[in-house]
Amino acid sequence: MIQFEEMGFTPGILRSIEELGFTTPMPVQEKVIPLMLGNDTDIIALAQTGTGKTAAFGLPLVQATDTETFISLALVFSVIAIASAPSANTTMNRPVVGSGNRY
Repeated sequence: MIQFEEMGFTPGILRSIEELGFTTPMPVQEKVIPLMLGNDTDIIALAQTGTGKTAAFGLPLVQATDTETFISLALVFSVIAIASAPSANTTMNRPVVGSGNRY
């Protein structure tokens, strides 16, 4: 298991990580952080809620931020999908697009 100290963070970022209470990286952080610190590439990571995705992307972005230039370095998208079973009330009154039929 790789530790935060081995990932290439500056001493200031490491101090902040410690102050936030992070002790060991979550699996998504172990994979994403080294890629973000070492490469200029697009990254897609899928993981459940609460697994550390925000820190996995956010910590390297904070380190890469140049406060003198004010230029955007990254664009982060977050897709949230919510699936639920429709109730009988909503399915009976909702037309199928294009067919004119109800289901």
